[in-house]
Amino acid sequence: MTISRIFILLMSFGVATCAPRTRADRTLAEQIGVDTLMQTVKSMARATVASGFRAGDGYAEVWIRDYNTFINLASELHANETIQENLRVFFRLQGDDGNIVDGFVPKIQAQSKTGGYDYIYSELEPDYAGHKNTVETDQESSLVQAVYKYISSTGDTAFLQDTVGGQTVAQRMERAMDFLMANRYDREYGLLWGATTADWGDVQPEHPWGVYLTDSTHYAIDIYDNAMFLIALDNLMELLPEVRPKWGTIRGEIAKQCMAHLWDADRQKFIPHIYLNGSPFPEGFDELEVYYHGGTAVAIQAGLLSNAQVKQALDRMVANVREAGAPSIGLTLYPTYPEGSFQNKGMYPYGYQNGGDWDWFGGRMIQQLIRYGWVAEAYEQVQPMLRRAVDNDGFYEWYTVDNQPNGSGTFRGAAGVLYDAIVLFEAFAAANH
Repeated sequence: MTISRIFILLMSFGVATCAPRTRADRTLAEQIGVDTLMQTVKSMARATVASGFRAGDGYAEVWIRDYNTFINLASELHANETIQENLRVFFRLQGDDGNIVDGFVPKIQAQSKTGGYDYIYSELEPDYAGHKNTVETDQESSLVQAVYKYISSTGDTAFLQDTVGGQTVAQRMERAMDFLMANRYDREYGLLWGATTADWGDVQPEHPWGVYLTDSTHYAIDIYDNAMFLIALDNLMELLPEVRPKWGTIRGEIAKQCMAHLWDADRQKFIPHIYLNGSPFPEGFDELEVYYHGGTAVAIQAGLLSNAQVKQALDRMVANVREAGAPSIGLTLYPTYPEGSFQNKGMYPYGYQNGGDWDWFGGRMIQQLIRYGWVAEAYEQVQPMLRRAVDNDGFYEWYTVDNQPNGSGTFRGAAGVLYDAIVLFEAFAAANH
């Protein structure tokens, strides 16, 4: 990575490059400088992202929520046109109402499948079909963030004026944000809604698969969807300053309502859900005790918590890891939802999104710890994530409570977030050398 790209990445995370140096900082910088484990994982991440764009071995699709988290590295390793073309496919498959699909596969592959997704087609896209997990509300925000990261990494602002179906990328990005306000905005709470899921997940409890809104869906508001929206709005306004009068006001209101309705000041945590038509979980289960690691990390990235609150969040995550016996702060949530809470059989306690341990989100928390100056703590907490990548010769989707790899192999989202974290560590070391 060039010095200019390191600086861009630092700025995108809000990292101070001129912080006063201390003896402890210099010692940590020296330790990072000779950390061969970190360099091994960095090389592994480059090889993983160089090999393609699908989310992982277990996925046929290119997913926008995943692509968003490895596009910084992909922009280093692949030609600009290749990165752009993946983004264009999402825009070509954009709905008339502005919505963005989750992922895309070659048309011939979609047409050969029976069951599963109801694929989405567009006259603008001759080669690919899309699908959308309607229980989630992060697709539009993920695409805006991905475009921002691509342009920040490459300086290719001309892409904003690229046209898709007679509309520029800039116009389509704003249409995606308009979709959320028109179709996923609850006026009573002033926040975005989706289905009830576990933290940042895309599986609702009421169905054996759980990715589509149904008549039995329990609608809810959570921190992850709204924090992702806030980050996307910040990115949109930086790329398109002329839209700031409209979106700056909305951004301010969403941030205010997040802290008014989702932040539990007594427990010093975000509550899991505000329910709009009742909870799907057993009456005796106290969901307010559940701590969402992933949503909290994204809320920190959105700037919702103070430096002291970031440290308090880390302390809570570390305590949760200790109590659960989990491998890392990538632990999705704690305590887990009880056995049988989800019809999807993979959502057992400490399974998949119900308490599985994901570098994909743990790595984002590491980045935020660096951003807020908790670098020594970040360095300590990243170690189990780095070690298991090497021990398992690759990046896996998630890990069990006893640190066994699970889910898709070659999981590029995990590779991307850990790579970005390593670059931030290296920048800290260079600044404190």
